[in-house]
Order: sequence, then C-alpha cells, then structure tokens
Amino acid sequence: MNRPAVSFSIDGDVAVESPSPMPIGHAPLEAKAPDAGNIHWQRFSVSFEYPVAFSREIFSPDNPLLADAISRREQGKAHRCLIFIDAGVAATWPNLDSQIKTYFSVHAERMALVTSPVVVSGGEAVKNHLGEIQGMLDEIRCHGVDRHAYVIAIGGGAVLDAVGMAAAIGHRGVRLIRLPTTVLSQNDSGVGVKNAVNFQGLKNFIGTFAPPWAVLNDFDFLATLARRDRISGISEAVKVALIRDAAFFDWLESHADQLAVFDPRAEETMIRRSAELHMRQIAQGGDPFELGSSRPLDYGHWAAHKLEALTHHAVSHGEAVAIGIALDARYSVLAGLLPPGAEWRIVWLLRRLGMSLFHEQLLEIDDDGRPAILNGLREFQEHLGGELTVTLLGGIGQGVDVHTIDEHLVVEAIQWLREEAQRDAAA
Repeated sequence: MNRPAVSFSIDGDVAVESPSPMPIGHAPLEAKAPDAGNIHWQRFSVSFEYPVAFSREIFSPDNPLLADAISRREQGKAHRCLIFIDAGVAATWPNLDSQIKTYFSVHAERMALVTSPVVVSGGEAVKNHLGEIQGMLDEIRCHGVDRHAYVIAIGGGAVLDAVGMAAAIGHRGVRLIRLPTTVLSQNDSGVGVKNAVNFQGLKNFIGTFAPPWAVLNDFDFLATLARRDRISGISEAVKVALIRDAAFFDWLESHADQLAVFDPRAEETMIRRSAELHMRQIAQGGDPFELGSSRPLDYGHWAAHKLEALTHHAVSHGEAVAIGIALDARYSVLAGLLPPGAEWRIVWLLRRLGMSLFHEQLLEIDDDGRPAILNGLREFQEHLGGELTVTLLGGIGQGVDVHTIDEHLVVEAIQWLREEAQRDAAA
C-alpha cells in the first residue's frame, strides 16, 4: 500500500508528497539513508506572565484586586467563575461564603459565580485520593467552565495543588486563580507553576506544570492558622535563603523572635521576600518546568517527602522540610562542602522559630535492613529521571548540586540530630 510521505515545516504547515505508482513488474527501490534535508525542526516559545499580589480583606467590596485580575485581559464582560474552598478555611471563616457572594454581586459587571463556592477536603487528604480530582472535574464539566472562565482555589498548598491539577487537565487548561491561605502557600508553593497529587504513597507522583492566571495573597487568612502551621511554613523561607540569599538568612536570624510570635511586619516581610526569591528561581533559573535533573528549590526535600510518607503525614510538609534542612546542613558539613559551624547557625534559627528537628521515624529500618528514609533518595531521583541530583550547601546562601550521596554520612547526620534532640529534652 502506498502511503503519502508527510513532513512538517518550521511554521507548522504540512506538506504531503504523493509518490508515483510503482511500475508493475519492477522491484522495490533500494532503501536509502534518511536525508537530513527532509527533517524539519519545529520550534516555538511561549511567554508566561502572571501577577503575584499581596493584600488584606480581599473580599471587601471596595478592594478591586480580584475583579481586576479576572478582567485584566478581556474587559466589558462578566467572567464566569467556579470557586473551590479548603474545608479548613470554610470552617474557620464561616462568613466567607456570604462575603464572596456579596463581592461578586458588587462586581457583577465583571464576574459571575456559576454556583455557590464548593468546599473540598483540606490538607494532604485532598491529594491522596484521585476521587477528589474527579469530583472537581465533575464540577468543571457540569457548570460549563471553559478555557475563558476561571477556577478559583482558596486554601493551603495541598488544596492549591489539587485544584490546580483539576484546572490544568479540565479542557486541557482552565484559567486558575490561587488565593493561598497559609504561610507556606503564600511564601512558596502558591507562586509556582506546579500542580500535583499523590499516588500509591508517592508524593506528587501525578501532576502538571501550568502557570496560574494570578496569585492573590490575603494576609488576613494567616491570623486564624494554628501556631504549628504558621511556624512550620517559615521553613520554606529558611530553605530559599540558604540556597540563594545570605542577606535574607541574616535577616531571618535577626528577626527570629518577632517571627516566632507572628509580628505582622516581620511576617509579611518574610513572606514577600521568600515569594520573590522563589519567583526569581522559577523565572531565571533556566528550568521552570524541570526538564533537567536539578531542583534547587527542593533543598532538604528528598528526606522531607519520605518522612511525610513514613509518618502517614502526621508530620506536616513544613515540619518535614525543617528536619530535611537540618539533616542536609549537617550532611553538607560532613561531606566537606559547608564550613563546620555553619550548621549550628541553621539549627539555632530553626529552633528559635519553634521547629522540631528530629523524628523517631528517621530511625525506621526497612525490610532490607537499611534506614527507610534512604529510599527517599531513589524516589527523588525517579521523580525527575536522569542522574541523582541533590542540592546541598556550599555556604550560607550558596546551594551546590551533587550527584552522589554517602549513605553512611546520612546515617551519621541523623544520629547527630537525634543526639541534639536528646540534649534539648534533657535541658
């Protein structure tokens, strides 16, 4: 059977070349090596931009921030919006539903609710069951939310991840506006381009890269957070300071006492600077969609992700990151990368902020007789593929990538954390 040969030009046009019929009785032509001149490379780039704003009373009728974000590209129409709210936020802010409806009523010429805000599970539960994503997709489908409508996610990082996932795959991409409500989601995950949920115990195994339409942070939401969650969220600020900004780390040290009691000015400065550094890495780090093997923003995370799983998420992400930061700081010293004594600065800061730096699950032994936490290295590598690449510290504010990890030194670093925790308990 003769099939037309198809080649794609650089601008995407398709040229179809119909071969001449083969004369009867003639042998097939001898196969020739592919001609490089018949290979056309398709190349294009797509520019992304989205605002990241900080405010208060975002649903106050006289605050135009949300309405402006929704209508920034297409004026003169009432944009259809579907809102998902973290169950924890809905319970803590019982008047939020009515505030949202009032806001949409006041700005009806620019925005319209397709239905009442939909409450979804909060915390890691929303990421552990794919049925949650299916439920969100059902809402998107049933209410006719298309690519020119908006999904608005209000909640912590897990809810933003899950709703973002549903928005990214519904119609292959619905506009998403994030309203982060926790310290961790405002200073880190909320400003990024990743959406993901867990699968069979693997952290963020299923996901997409899909930049949001806008990220709108309301500091008022932080006031009702549990102390544990409010403190642990600062760990991501410590992380990004350690790998990218020594001056910011100095600032965190000098303002640790204010941050520990949630001084508003200190907390807002910390969140803004952390978000800026995360945004800079995403935009200027050269690999926003993680096509390579390096993930500098995941310093301290190879152990953190595994610790979350080993504790069945009894340890929160922020708490696990704090432990992972301390572990990798000590390892960096033992490996000869970080000057001795620098790890004490890091530990002092995390402790001063009120974070615990050890958990008994770090000592769990798997069926092979190895520390179970070490399996996090393999899972970390598998997540991106390629060679193992772990970001460690060459100094305060200086992240360095390594491609091998000495498991004996990891065990030694864990033991160091354990001994320090025992000294603290005895003091």
